[in-house]
Amino acid sequence: MNDDQRALSDITILDLCDEKGQLMGKLMGDMGARVIKIEPPSGARARSIGPFLNDEDDPEYSLYFWANNTSKESITLNLESEGGQSIFRQLASKANVVLESFDPGYLSSLGLDYASLSADNPELIMTSLTGFGQDGPYRDYKTSDIVALAMGGVMHSCGYDDVPGSPPIRPSGGHGYMIGAHYALMGTLMALNWRDMTGEGQYVDASIHEACSCTTEAAMPQYMYNGDVVHRQTGRHHGVASTPKTLCATSDGKFVNVFAVFTSLHAWRTLVTWMDSEDMAEDLTDEKYLDMAAMRTRSGPEVSHAYDVLRRFIASHPADYIYRGSQERKFPWGVVRSPDETLDDPHLWERGFFEEVEHPEIGQSFVYPGRPYVFSKTPWQTRRAPLLGEHNKKVYSQDLGISVTELEGLVSSGVI
Repeated sequence: MNDDQRALSDITILDLCDEKGQLMGKLMGDMGARVIKIEPPSGARARSIGPFLNDEDDPEYSLYFWANNTSKESITLNLESEGGQSIFRQLASKANVVLESFDPGYLSSLGLDYASLSADNPELIMTSLTGFGQDGPYRDYKTSDIVALAMGGVMHSCGYDDVPGSPPIRPSGGHGYMIGAHYALMGTLMALNWRDMTGEGQYVDASIHEACSCTTEAAMPQYMYNGDVVHRQTGRHHGVASTPKTLCATSDGKFVNVFAVFTSLHAWRTLVTWMDSEDMAEDLTDEKYLDMAAMRTRSGPEVSHAYDVLRRFIASHPADYIYRGSQERKFPWGVVRSPDETLDDPHLWERGFFEEVEHPEIGQSFVYPGRPYVFSKTPWQTRRAPLLGEHNKKVYSQDLGISVTELEGLVSSGVI
């Protein structure tokens, strides 16, 4: 496959992002963009985050960095030096996109803000991903992944309703930053689309706080339109009113998450027929439950009883039996999987989700979680994350025409 056949193969990106926004460049690089990650001479902070290959605390062995920086080139550049700022302006004059996640006002203090850079490159797009955006009362507040999830409202809906006094629970690490990066990526792609139509670049101000606030499902509309505050529920959606527990234990120590039990008369009849075929429907064949199914009843003592009977049925079988049986009957049920079970998922392997990525510098290849989408005409492809400063010579000498002597001077002066 030629690189010019890929979706973003005509795009050059300068990536200044830390952990908040590094996913943007990774996704665009995997779609074919040339992504130049600009790191301080000491290396990006993400290189110090573990786990590390073979537990070696080495900035080149950070698996966290590997996962979030595939398909990028790496150069070192001290943006706080006059020489570094001059070089960045040269790079930006040739680039299509700049991605950055510094605190608001930082790049402006260096003379590297969008207004300055776009004066030399009117088609330039700059996307700034910050905790709270470039203006507003929270502009200068500090953020972290857990702050993003907490203040964005996501944590309020995650937790338990069967443990008295239990607090909100944070989803696993990185979700807040990933939500923000995905929204910022969408904004960047739309800005590229606008540029292709009009020839005009633009500035994209992306806020992680606002992105997370867009992902709270029914919580915001319930409050905005009805004045209701949803409450947390164990292993299922939040709700204004309590709904039956949907996590059902199986005979082999696993859990199946059931859904859409009382959503239609046909689905209910199909479920009861399945349970009755094994003499485990108990009283659910009673006609009163047909009326409940037709009315899509969500709560009440009869609903709770029906779920109790269903839980007993599920508890008498292994998870795989329940999962396959439910899917055959068109029920949207699924087994709660552990990470290692997902790694062994034959469906993901058959679809080519996992990708074997070569690391020639250590003579090994590793299996990565791969493509998040399948393109029919512009194939997705990934390569390993770059070593620190691996592409200095390529970018500085070939792209900018800096001589070997000049390059040595820039190194000795701490610019690169």
